[in-house]
This record gives sequence, structure tokens and C-alpha cells, in this order.
Amino acid sequence: MTEALIHNSAAISGDNTAVSAAPQTPDSSAVPLSVEDVEAAVHAVADRSRHAARRMARANRAWKDRGLQAIGAALLERKNLILSANAKDVAAGKANGTSAALLDRLTLTEARIDGLVSALENLATLPDPVGNVVRGQTLPNGLRLRQVNVPMGVVAAIYEARPNVTVDIAGLALKSGNAVILRGGTAAAATNEALVHVIREALDSVGLPSDAVQTVDQYGREGANALMGARGRVDVLIPRGGRELIQTVVKNSAVPVIETGEGNVHIFIDESATEEMAVEILLNAKTQRPSVCNTVETLLVHSRSTVLPAVAAALRGANVTLHADDRVRAALPASIESEPATDEDWSTEYMDLDLAVAMVDSLDEAVQHIRTWSTGHTEAILTNDLSNAERFIAEVDSAAVIVNASTRFTDGGELGLGAEVGISTQKLHARGPMGLTELTTTKWIVQGEGQVRG
Repeated sequence: MTEALIHNSAAISGDNTAVSAAPQTPDSSAVPLSVEDVEAAVHAVADRSRHAARRMARANRAWKDRGLQAIGAALLERKNLILSANAKDVAAGKANGTSAALLDRLTLTEARIDGLVSALENLATLPDPVGNVVRGQTLPNGLRLRQVNVPMGVVAAIYEARPNVTVDIAGLALKSGNAVILRGGTAAAATNEALVHVIREALDSVGLPSDAVQTVDQYGREGANALMGARGRVDVLIPRGGRELIQTVVKNSAVPVIETGEGNVHIFIDESATEEMAVEILLNAKTQRPSVCNTVETLLVHSRSTVLPAVAAALRGANVTLHADDRVRAALPASIESEPATDEDWSTEYMDLDLAVAMVDSLDEAVQHIRTWSTGHTEAILTNDLSNAERFIAEVDSAAVIVNASTRFTDGGELGLGAEVGISTQKLHARGPMGLTELTTTKWIVQGEGQVRG
């Protein structure tokens, strides 16, 4: 890290230009009602975030890591408060008929909170991306150039029914020197309120700006709209959720958006794949946690493969409903139930114990099916043929391509990133799991000794 990015505690906490922080959970009588008032309130949140971001950009790694550790300790200390708030959200979700998949994402348990704390602890062990030299050189005229990673500034996130995202994004934003504004949605309102309160208190306890983590949940849908319109106050906006939410943000945001996509994920079993590996991987990829975006949704099986009956039997034994094409249904024993597949099945992200299954006659046909229906998230091939593996890697254009492993590994924590903001399926700036480096941009530093351009 360059010297300019390292400052002591007094330099940050002693900033005399601090903007006073407004409470993050105002009582209902204080919530603005008009669109104009909501916009003004969200802009004020963004302005406080901008100020906090300038202070975070001056924090060194040790200080930021203390902040992450303080948040982790506070989550454990206030676990009962968080679980109580979450129980209210889950009960409301059940009463409102929320789907099983969304309820699973909404639910926090002691084990899941422990997992969030572990992710924060892991983040604290990772190198600080800020100040990392991407490239550099000395020009013939003596100018010394460096391109270095610097924080984005103010990062906003809009997501739904995912309280774990509140902690993940806050941790990643802080470690990368950013401030973050969160809109977590009505379904997780009580949980997110508790989490943000705990995080802000933890930051304050170590002298980091509590306004580095703020929420606009108290302003409802209009708050989300105002956040999308806060260009110039917010540097980047990241939506995370279902297709409808993501597309709404992409189409309506004036703030630059990094699109995280839905996961219509495929696994192709070629004729050389072994039964034992295919059964184990498919069960893991479909049933370990079916509500998440890296769960397999479509299985493609080569017509000369012999593993289909065993794979189908194992999946049915795990209560997976098979939506199969005519060739697959004809190849399955009568004892294995399936439903006829339609085009809708090939395009569906079930996020549940459902799986579309098709039979193909070649690797080319499998790749063509993926090109037609994939959302560009994750695709996998199970094979013992090196040539097929290399062709699959080269020809499948998705954010993650996997050979002989579960698609569930497309995850920031599993890939050693500590956590993730989301899985980007676009090709500009970031692609795949978005960790610390993906929340930075770069700055060119040019140092000379009086040179002028001729």
C-alpha cells in the first residue's frame, strides 16, 4: 500500500468536516411521505456515505481488519437479538405465502450466523486490494507510472430476502475501503435493521465511521427508486436477487450498474463420465441448497452414457422432480417418475427441488443447448476425456466453467475470496464472483522531475 493511503487513527477520527449521522431507524412518524422528501433523505444518506468513504479510503489494512473482527464479535454477542428479528421476518413470510426457496434464503440460524462470522474472519486474513500495483513502468523520458487499485467510493446494493448479503457486502465494502448503502427489501426488514444496527455500533467502537454502512430500507420502494437515481452521489449499484429485481434495476438506474445474473446452471454428463462421480456431483449440485443461484437447474446427458438410471434414481430418492424430454423418459425405468419437459423448463431457474433433464447426441449439441438457454452463470462438464473438457472450457461462454466438480463451488467463499457481493454475469469491469478486488477501480499515478510534453 502506498504511503498516501496509510493514516493513523487520529487522522480519520479527528476530521473536523464530519457530517452528523442521522438515525438509521427513525420512528414511523419521521418517515417522509412525498417522493421529493424521500429523494432528499436518500441524497442525505448518500452524502454521509461519500464523507465516510473518504475516511475509509485513508484507513490502513490493520484498522479495517479490526473493524471486521469487531463486527464478527458483535454478531456473536448479539446473536439472540438477530435471530429474534429474523424469526419475525420468517413468520411474516410464511403468512404472506413466500415460496420455500425464498424462505430458505431469508432464514438465519445459529450456524448461518457462525458462517457469516467465519467469512468476516477470513476477509480479515486476505490482502488489502487498496494500493495494489496493477502495473507500472518508467518511460524513456523518466516519468514513473503506476496503476494502482483504489476504492470505488460509495457502493449501493439492492437485494431481497437475503440478510446474509447485508453482512457479506458490508464486510467486502469495508475491507476494500468503500462505504455502502443497503436496500434489503421488506421481507427481511427486521433482520436487516438489527444487522445494520450491530454493524454500525461495531464500527464506531473501533473508530471507523459508522456511516460507512447505511440503509435506506426505512424509505421503502421510493427509497430504492431514489437510490437508483442518485447518480453522482453513488458510484456503483449492484442488484442481487431474482430476474425481475435485477432487470428493474438495470432498466431504471441512472447509477452505473454491475449486473448479477440469475443462475440457469447446466451440467453435461458425457459418455466417459463415471457413475459414482456423476451421482455424487448431481446430488450435491441440486440438493445441498437448492434455493441458491449456483444450484444446477438443467442436466444434459449424452445418449451413449450409461449413468442416467443411477443418477435419476438418486435424484428421485432425494425428492427431486425430474422434468425430462421424451428421450430421457423413454430411457428411464418405469419405476423412476418424471414429468414431460417443455421449453419453459429449459429457461427456468427453479431454485427448488426440480431439475430439467435432456438427452443429447454430442458435445456440440450440449454446447448449443447451453448457448440457447443459459444465463451465463455457471456450467459444468463431467468427463474423463481431456479433449472434451478442453473443448467445453473453450466453447462455453459463462462466468464460471467447471470440470468434474459441483456447480456449488461458484461462490466467493469457496473460491477463496472471503465472501462475494454477487456473481456478475456481465463482461464489463467484473465477471463471476465479485470479491474485494472487484469493489475497487484503478488510479494512474504519474511521478516526474519537471518533464514537459514536447
